Amino acid sequence: MTEVTPGIHWIKLPIDDARGPSHINAYLVRGDVGYLLVDSGWNTDSSFGTLHNTLVKIGVGFEEISQILVTHVHPDHYGMAGRIKKLSGATIAMHPIEKDFIEPRYVHMEELLHQTDRMLVDNGVPRDEMEKLRDATVGLEQFIDPTPPDITLRDGDTITTGEFTFRVIWTPGHSSGHICLYEPDKKILLSGDHILPKITPNISVHPQSIENPLGRYIESLKELRQLNVELILPGHDQPFTGFAPRIDEIIHHHELRNREILSVMGDQARTTYQIAREIIWGVNSRWHDLPEFHQRMAVFETLAHLEMMAAESRIDKLPGKGIIYYRQN
Repeated sequence: MTEVTPGIHWIKLPIDDARGPSHINAYLVRGDVGYLLVDSGWNTDSSFGTLHNTLVKIGVGFEEISQILVTHVHPDHYGMAGRIKKLSGATIAMHPIEKDFIEPRYVHMEELLHQTDRMLVDNGVPRDEMEKLRDATVGLEQFIDPTPPDITLRDGDTITTGEFTFRVIWTPGHSSGHICLYEPDKKILLSGDHILPKITPNISVHPQSIENPLGRYIESLKELRQLNVELILPGHDQPFTGFAPRIDEIIHHHELRNREILSVMGDQARTTYQIAREIIWGVNSRWHDLPEFHQRMAVFETLAHLEMMAAESRIDKLPGKGIIYYRQN
């Protein structure tokens, strides 16, 4: 726990899962009549224990948390929000797009699994591999207390707590209803998973994604770059500075990935699956080095790049006989 800037405590909550980062960052913002908690961690005993112990050290009781802001409803950012609400009576706020994801993703999952099944097969994943990739996220629902928000927030709304007045910025890409919080007077951005200091967030096309999510993500980054930001409080790793250069690095990373995809495609029509199998992932990892969860992410992330380049008329999309191919034009 660190008071990273006066009035904002940075809390690192553990993630009990080997498939991703080791922790998620929550931020406790001091107000006049209560605290704002930004993101909540997984709904596990270890995460709850860490949060409880941290609040004790700060001298804050759960009943003093009056607002919970969820940047997006991935398990690490949303999972414990309902549990904290039961203890505190706090209101939960998120973007309306994220609200609509809760029930089909974490309560009644059958239709979403079917849609994922179809999308994987349509993009070339063999049927004997499809089920493993489709079901790679099954079980994550156990880390969620699926609680609807009390408030939905849209781009341009404001949240005031004590000396902080945050502007809500809708930043689709990593999730369709992802939001960031910007404090213009203090030049602080709570960036969720939209901008991270060392890694790039997964941007995927999947059954619940917005159209052309990578294109929308890049557009959002370029719009954010115009802001005067001196301190970024991200959802993972640690707070950092160097806002504009980091945005430029992320945009450059995605252009390099586009070039890699075009190189893999050559002059042949290829499926998303065929391309994803030949790309270098992470630190020199090949397809067969990846666990099934990451293979699924690799397919959908490759698809996001292909859909963006198709939207920009850099490649052609060739649907046919149930399988979609892409080819350089």
